[in-house]
Amino acid sequence: MYGRVNGVTVVGVRGHLVVVEAYIGRGLPSLTLTGLPGAAVQDARDRIRPAVENARLEWPLRRVVVNLSPGNLRKDGPGLDLPVAMGVLSASAQVRSAVLAGWVFAGELSLRGELVSTPGILSAAVAAARAGSRGIVVPSANAPEAALVEDLEVVGAPTLGDVVSFFRGAWTPSPPVDDRPSGDGRHEVDLSEVRGQAQARRALEIAAAGGHNVLLVGSPGAGKTMLARRLATILPTMSRPEALEVTQLHSVAGVLHGGLVRERPFRSPHHSVSAAALLGGGAGYLRPGEVSLAHHGVLFLDEFTEFRRDAVEGLRQPLEDGRVVVTRMAATATFPARFTLVAATNPCPCGFAGDPVRRCRCRDDRLQGYAAKLSGPLLDRVDIHLTVPRLTKRELLDEAHAESSSSVRQRVEEARGRQRRRYATLGPICNAQLPGPLVRRESRMSQEARSMLAAAVDRHGLTGRGFDRVLKVARTIADLAGIDRVMPEQVVEALAYRASTPATELERVG
Repeated sequence: MYGRVNGVTVVGVRGHLVVVEAYIGRGLPSLTLTGLPGAAVQDARDRIRPAVENARLEWPLRRVVVNLSPGNLRKDGPGLDLPVAMGVLSASAQVRSAVLAGWVFAGELSLRGELVSTPGILSAAVAAARAGSRGIVVPSANAPEAALVEDLEVVGAPTLGDVVSFFRGAWTPSPPVDDRPSGDGRHEVDLSEVRGQAQARRALEIAAAGGHNVLLVGSPGAGKTMLARRLATILPTMSRPEALEVTQLHSVAGVLHGGLVRERPFRSPHHSVSAAALLGGGAGYLRPGEVSLAHHGVLFLDEFTEFRRDAVEGLRQPLEDGRVVVTRMAATATFPARFTLVAATNPCPCGFAGDPVRRCRCRDDRLQGYAAKLSGPLLDRVDIHLTVPRLTKRELLDEAHAESSSSVRQRVEEARGRQRRRYATLGPICNAQLPGPLVRRESRMSQEARSMLAAAVDRHGLTGRGFDRVLKVARTIADLAGIDRVMPEQVVEALAYRASTPATELERVG
């Protein structure tokens, strides 16, 4: 007796269709899985029989062999429980094979036969739609997530018994309804709450308009964290394709708590985070890390110098390429990771180097060691370096509210619109994403601005990457001003964010 259904396995964020073949033959009662099943799939052998029996269905008391095809693709994750169970029920003639054709099944089973919420269902639905399937059957908790994919029939079922009843024509599912909204695009914090810090506010606006990375250096209490948390509030509203990408990543990671994610992510991992948790990976089932969960949003690394060296240095690839490639012995996965980095650190171990009020008590050797923690190659990938000064008494006592996030975001949206139109045929959506060869061609610099930037190369010791990043920031400043060509004043401002790096500032203080 033979049965065949379709399932999905997720590698990285991409779902791959899996053909689940079940054969019932002579032999002692057993269940054998073949076709490179991972540990989570192997565990299904002990879950599926109790689930079938508790659903008031019959488990064949013979030898059952289930093959997962293609055989060269490793299958992992609990989402193959349901298709394996349906394959066995099809092979034992409890469900007609003809009615299962064209459907894809994905979901984890409990011992009681319930379909429980499963990570990666959105990726499974995308794979089903890409393959031209008629529809997908998923746990009812994941149905709103799967329904985000257009032109795909979604059946959300609470139990295995309900799935069988549906294909027997004895049960009709309710349409997927998302009663767990994932935000409406508004934020609980606002830029108007920031007092003083005019230069820092300006730098955040430039970073949001061009997608530039920022490093904030300042004494404790200067407002670095407060500024960083408000960057997400002035970023442009996510488009639907961007929102789907973010939702898909959160689904694969198992941290999706609702339907479509509408707010840009803001991730702030603790400085004790491991390299795998920051960049992605894990034993067996590869999951996205914090850099991918911040995709299209903000990754905030507070106490930047306290992060593990291997974790921080691993940021080079996503900052350059907008993706992370995680390689393990059993599998390789690619996760998108195009985020805006905001790193914050104190100027020295005690936190008061260069402070006009508090005296720094760090020895010279400690200052030098602290400065050495800031990797030169990594700093070279950060466009805006900014010193955040202590607030003055007048700024602390000032009750007037500054410009709101919505007002600043409007200017950011206009600048991003200019960039999208300029790069419509090239691929990048903002200045920070421009590859090196295109930066100089698309910057549209005036001759005076070009001469000024050329003179700054020797004066400030700019690397080739540093030169390009100054040019990108200058282009963003021009976009905010609404002008077509980069003029000398935009170059001057861009150089001001690059000329004095925190590392050289620490050496000067020491």
